[in-house]
Amino acid sequence: MSIEYFLTVLIVCLAPGIGVVYTLSVTLGQGLRAGFWASVGCTMATLVHLGVAMAGLAAVLHSSALLFQAVKFAGVGYLMWMAWGTLKGQGGLELRAAEPESIGRIVRRGVTLNLLNPKIPMFFMAFLPQFMAPTDGIDVMAALGGGFAAMTFAVFVAYAALAASGRQAVLSRPAVMAWLRRAFAASFAALGLRLAMERT
Repeated sequence: MSIEYFLTVLIVCLAPGIGVVYTLSVTLGQGLRAGFWASVGCTMATLVHLGVAMAGLAAVLHSSALLFQAVKFAGVGYLMWMAWGTLKGQGGLELRAAEPESIGRIVRRGVTLNLLNPKIPMFFMAFLPQFMAPTDGIDVMAALGGGFAAMTFAVFVAYAALAASGRQAVLSRPAVMAWLRRAFAASFAALGLRLAMERT
């Protein structure tokens, strides 16, 4: 894998998306340990999407408008539910000092959020071949995808560490917490609307 590949992947992973917003909100609400497990969940979903892409199912999603729409709107609905839960400060999405949720629940939510984004396997199908030679096989694609997943995890953990470093200062200011809660809720809603407007 070339340095150009890793730099490109770094830029892609740094761009705020569903996983980044989820990791930041969980870290601010529950601490670095919770943010770490949120990162694990989001990365696990990335690996699943990689497997889907390698199996060629992304082509099926791309060719089946009905299947794409079904997965897409399930994702939109889940993101809107996350936005409402964050705005109302419900469960593990409340942005205040609280006992962390179970590891399983944090990971499961991270997996669900990213699995319900049908764009990711198609992204892999379009992105990975740009760094492959015509003679490369599935092993090269798997290595590139593994590198992408590793970078995803590293970036998400870095986001979590950054959020955790300023967590106490943020938690001690109720007004800041209120605005952050609204900002995260708006981010989840905006991501849902963006996904809803995606074309097949």
